[in-house]
Amino acid sequence: MYKIILVDDEKWVRVVLRKAVEQTKLPVAIMQECGNGLEALDALQHHQADLVISDIKMPVMDGIGLAEQLALKSVNVILVSGYDDFQLAQKAIRHGVKDFLLKPVETEAMADCLRRWIQERESREEALRTDISVINSDELSAIARVQQFVMANVHKEISLTDAATLVHLNPSYLSQLFKQQTGGKFVDFVIEMRMDEAKRLLVKTSLRVSEIAERLGYADISYFSTTFKKITTYSPLEYRKSGGMPKEKGHM
Repeated sequence: MYKIILVDDEKWVRVVLRKAVEQTKLPVAIMQECGNGLEALDALQHHQADLVISDIKMPVMDGIGLAEQLALKSVNVILVSGYDDFQLAQKAIRHGVKDFLLKPVETEAMADCLRRWIQERESREEALRTDISVINSDELSAIARVQQFVMANVHKEISLTDAATLVHLNPSYLSQLFKQQTGGKFVDFVIEMRMDEAKRLLVKTSLRVSEIAERLGYADISYFSTTFKKITTYSPLEYRKSGGMPKEKGHM
């Protein structure tokens, strides 16, 4: 349901406009009525609205002044004008006015105007959702590529900068995105993949622990063993003797 504010300095005109809006049976609701543009701006400070339907000629602040104030906001404006005001109304286009209604406003004219506005609004929202979907898809694709890159290069020194370069992202942004999408840190994922490879090598090969550590980029066998035990709760030799089936702590 879209929310509307009616703005006109004459109450009877507001009654006519309200009736015309309600008779359209469209998914809109009038949330407030105001006597001039300044009152409308004040109302918008306290209430959310999607659309303002305003007369052009009013005291204090007219419809064009109101449209100018709302040009940078997400609230759209439809102006109501008499035949004598039509040229003035056309000038309001530069302030982002969406449409015009000529007095006296008939229900059919109001319905046509609101339908155009709703269709444009929904099309814009759909385009935004599509853009967001594409962005999210691209981000997920980037994370998948990073994970594949890490898994294919566990024998090498892998840095966040290397991964960021691969997917053309800022390292800091990639770090945040990786945690958001996977729930874990990039550096922990690298360690986890190295330890998975270490477990495979311990069970499937006869390589010494020092050789496995070196193959995975660990110059210090003690540090490798400590990291391995932190992940699996077993030392590398204990894991090998168990045949690779010990109970593990899980992820870091």
